[in-house]
Amino acid sequence: MSRFFAVLYTCLALTANHASADIGRLEDLREGTMRKLVFAEPKAVPDTGFTDSEGGAHQLSDFNGKFVLLNFWATWCAPCRKEMPMLSELQREFGGERFEVVTIATGRNSLPGIRRFFQETGVDNLPLFLDPRQNLARSMGVFGLPATVILDMDGREIARMRGDAEWYGESARAIIRALTESRED
Repeated sequence: MSRFFAVLYTCLALTANHASADIGRLEDLREGTMRKLVFAEPKAVPDTGFTDSEGGAHQLSDFNGKFVLLNFWATWCAPCRKEMPMLSELQREFGGERFEVVTIATGRNSLPGIRRFFQETGVDNLPLFLDPRQNLARSMGVFGLPATVILDMDGREIARMRGDAEWYGESARAIIRALTESRED
């Protein structure tokens, strides 16, 4: 039995070192506004619910199995208006089996206002999710908008950014490319 624990400990240590090395590699890809993206060791996120435009219930764990760029935004947020088309382009290029952009309108945002916002910004490929009482945002420590969190394939937070960024710039695309091409499964 002690041999089992020795092997288990070694595997966990190697995995932890691998995660640290990957974070360092990703940090090296940050340039320009992406320097605000703060990487950390993976940590669990709350599975607080949110809804879609039809009132269907969702949780972040629904997206386990792929990397997620989780963006909290609001219709009244000027920086959100600027970065939403870039998030849409990021989804268009990288969205699929290993990556998804998930946008959640948090706080008071009317459904017609959200639809108008998407139409005005030319966004037609991002999900329309709502967190009207800010339960998910608060449980994740989001207190200003926009806020973006990157989740790994196990649904753990690995990076966070406060404020807007050039999400379709070369640095952001290099980070997403490195994540989606990694061997983590």
